[in-house]
Amino acid sequence: MEITGKTKIMFVLADPIDHVRASAVLNAYFQSIGDDVAVSPLHVLPADLGAVLASIRRMRNVVGFGVTIPHKTCVIEHLDETTPAAALIGAVNFVKRTADGRLIGDNLDARGFVTSLAQHQIAVRGRKVLQVGAGGAGRATAFGLAEAGARELTIMNRDGAKAHALAEAVSQRYPETKVSAGHAEARAFDLVVNTTSLGMKADDPLPLDIEGVGPDTAVSDIIVTPEVTRLLARAAAQGAKTVGGKPMLDAQMALVARFIAR
Repeated sequence: MEITGKTKIMFVLADPIDHVRASAVLNAYFQSIGDDVAVSPLHVLPADLGAVLASIRRMRNVVGFGVTIPHKTCVIEHLDETTPAAALIGAVNFVKRTADGRLIGDNLDARGFVTSLAQHQIAVRGRKVLQVGAGGAGRATAFGLAEAGARELTIMNRDGAKAHALAEAVSQRYPETKVSAGHAEARAFDLVVNTTSLGMKADDPLPLDIEGVGPDTAVSDIIVTPEVTRLLARAAAQGAKTVGGKPMLDAQMALVARFIAR
């Protein structure tokens, strides 16, 4: 595509940045629908986040930006407004810059995640789900799973307090789903979801032990790069149905385009 002075600019803010694929997926999508928008990754350290956002407010051809690890929760304090979905989840993954420089955050992770499961014929309603991780992405998927009708949701996290806090928040919003926090065996669940960053690097340990997981269990890993993590490869070898993070990202493209256009 040709980038000119008429092109609208977007960024994807992350640290580290090597794993970022959203910019490529967004550029391909915008080109496919004929929108003159260009997206680039932007390496932003946590300590610099406020200064970078203050600068973006003054960049008149910037229409918004994506937010990923580790900025999804801390970015909120620098925004003017969040959508009801982002406020409920407590994390943001896309921000719109208005013509007057205001920054409005939304969270499209939950809708993209549940859509990607449905596209792979993985049911959520009435199922027993184990989720690993309670960070920004984990908050979105937990609320999304409960909204989609999961019967039970257990949240495991290295920081147990964060897992318990998230479980309580989801339970209050969706009391029909039995939500708990703590360690559990993956083989006891219908669906296992990894929302941590473990798996981005080749030498990362598995985010959880999936011994005993087989054809009766589906395994989802929201990591985009690599497309097949060690967790997914192991689960597939054991006969489980698997879905990676790229379908979740793909499902958000139309949502992003509508959000920044509003």
